[in-house]
Amino acid sequence: MQRIRRYFVAGLLVWLPLVATYLVLSFSISLIDRSLLLLPVQYRPETLIGFEIPGLGVILTLALVLVTGLIVANFFGRTLINAWESVLSRIPLVRSVYGAVKQITASLFSDASQSFREVVLVEYPRRGLWMLAFVTGDTPKKFKEVAGLDLLNIYVPTTPNPTSGFYIMVPPDEVKRLDIPVEAGLKMILSAGVVNPLDDPIEAEKLRQQMKDKKKREKDESNT
Repeated sequence: MQRIRRYFVAGLLVWLPLVATYLVLSFSISLIDRSLLLLPVQYRPETLIGFEIPGLGVILTLALVLVTGLIVANFFGRTLINAWESVLSRIPLVRSVYGAVKQITASLFSDASQSFREVVLVEYPRRGLWMLAFVTGDTPKKFKEVAGLDLLNIYVPTTPNPTSGFYIMVPPDEVKRLDIPVEAGLKMILSAGVVNPLDDPIEAEKLRQQMKDKKKREKDESNT
């Protein structure tokens, strides 16, 4: 019975991720395909060729995003976006939702090496409890003067959603620095510790190479 149970669990571990991936992708593609409704009726695939093409909406959405990016990447486009955001900031409910979504999106799609400098261990929320956290930068000089000591900006993310968390300021000698890539720390937080890339020999080798490349880039940047 134990052997049958082990085989059954092994089979589930293969099929559940595949089925979940298929369902998520299928739902996402069907949802994005609704962007075709933006086209005039005479230009839709079912009108031109007589049947729908699954996934065509994805191509249209990608093209729309790219064109938008090209527009806002120049001075004129940024001026338009700033004017549009200025209008949105005057609408009470819209202002709150738009601002929150924009901040989350910026944090998700920004370069992790720029958003988070390094992974550390910090005792939080009390002594004896250690949490993975990220150094985000230096604390403003004014805060250091008021506190009377040197401080680091630390972001303590929540699990399994690292886009929410706590911003704390900690003395440098109260954090334990970890010589691991930011991506490894994010994987552990997203999986609540289930995924541990540090104990996988192949993943560990990749992480070591990433850290080596990162240090080389930092050295090159400091020399320029």
